[in-house]
Amino acid sequence: MATFLLNVLHESWLMLLDASVYILFGLLVGGLLKVFLSPAYVARHLGHGRFSSVFKAALLGIPIPLCSCGVLPAAAALKKQGANNGATTAFLISTPESGVDSISITYALLDPIMTVARPVSAFFSAFLAGITENLINPPSKRSLAMADLSCPVDGCCDGTDCEPDQHAHHHNFSQRLRQGLKYAVTDLWNDLAVWFLGGLLLGGLITVLIPDEIMVTYLGGGLPAMLLMLAVGIPIYICATASTPIAAALILKGVSPGAALVFLLVGPATNIASLSVLTGILGRKSTLRYLAILSASAVTCGMILDQVYKLFHITAKAAAGQAAEIIPYPLQLTSALILITLSLPPLTRTIHGFFKRSQKGCGCTGQCSDHSSSPPPPQQ
Repeated sequence: MATFLLNVLHESWLMLLDASVYILFGLLVGGLLKVFLSPAYVARHLGHGRFSSVFKAALLGIPIPLCSCGVLPAAAALKKQGANNGATTAFLISTPESGVDSISITYALLDPIMTVARPVSAFFSAFLAGITENLINPPSKRSLAMADLSCPVDGCCDGTDCEPDQHAHHHNFSQRLRQGLKYAVTDLWNDLAVWFLGGLLLGGLITVLIPDEIMVTYLGGGLPAMLLMLAVGIPIYICATASTPIAAALILKGVSPGAALVFLLVGPATNIASLSVLTGILGRKSTLRYLAILSASAVTCGMILDQVYKLFHITAKAAAGQAAEIIPYPLQLTSALILITLSLPPLTRTIHGFFKRSQKGCGCTGQCSDHSSSPPPPQQ
């Protein structure tokens, strides 16, 4: 048993070394997006037009590093600011399916073809779902709600009594950069760390536990393998970053890149909790269309991707992880140690919260034993 656990940890550690530099780069870009890309600017472009608003929402969602649950409040805010249902749907799909962090780790753990296919497929599925929604439910002619002009750096003003041109002089580049870095290593990584580490452990477990023959037999490719990936990916909660090491482990075991792409698309974009919230944001019928179009487009993209690998006679198993070989080992090790250090606070909070919930038991606050020893109240 000890040997098995050590093997799992060893495989997970190798994945962390390959991904660490790219994760840090993705966090840096994500932090810069926070302070340099105004949510107000985004919202103002998502309210008008059946096609242009969806195109912009799908495109702008690609680099933003938010998971399927993290994107829900952002999408709800866009909806309140005047974004139509199609643009909101496109944003809800493209944002969790892709991101600067997940694109960089895809390059590290997989190969250049998958690195390109992932954001392209995310855009295609988001655009198709958004256009379908706007064609069925055309955007109303109501005026666009007032955009949120509050300062994205420190909230120093709400934009009402301070014109945007005037506010631009409140913070210089270095101040924005510091705030962006702070956001990246605290808020952003706090949201991703536990899920990413869990994905690494699961990827290591798959590598050690599941024989190659089983993967090739049942998930080697074709429509059945992709439908199975749909059944696995839709209900679980996993972010785009955390899903990547799992997909890498599956590909190395013989799973087709198309089937792995289906998991990379539907896993981050859906889960049981987010689908229930989506019903409140978009409505039941729109949520069902969201799920149906996402599933169909993911399978379609997976089938196309398998044909691309066959056309160019590329074996995904041999190519996976080669991009990480260009990074020197000392840099990989340093980056991995930095990520582990940054992960300690969110990991500690998660463990503490788990034990705190476990200790609550029946919901009493330390008086359960007294209650159990007391006689029952008299019958009225």
